[in-house]
Amino acid sequence: MRLKSHIFVASLIRSVFVRGGYAAVLRKGAEEAGAIFIRQRGRSGYETLYAPAPQNFFNDEGDTSRRFEVRLRGAEAEDVERALSSEIRFDPDCWIVELELDDCGNLFDVVDDRG
Repeated sequence: MRLKSHIFVASLIRSVFVRGGYAAVLRKGAEEAGAIFIRQRGRSGYETLYAPAPQNFFNDEGDTSRRFEVRLRGAEAEDVERALSSEIRFDPDCWIVELELDDCGNLFDVVDDRG
């Protein structure tokens, strides 16, 4: 059974604060299984948008982990807003979590986006 979305988000937020960053829920989605999008803002002013990884990045049907892919990297805030608006239209039960932290390190699993 996959960790419920609201528990994953609460844990993520606590971990960010422990690292000295800031985190907030911008949009609360379905508590059980809502898709989670992570908006990371760095001091540079640019943003990275993480989205749920496609199913082909999971090892088997029993894999219950949450993995993310980089949807936008080094993007302007307006581009991230546009992408998130599109995701909300597609899935109104999604979560949006904002992090203000320069390095997400190992806060969550990111699939290899180098191809």
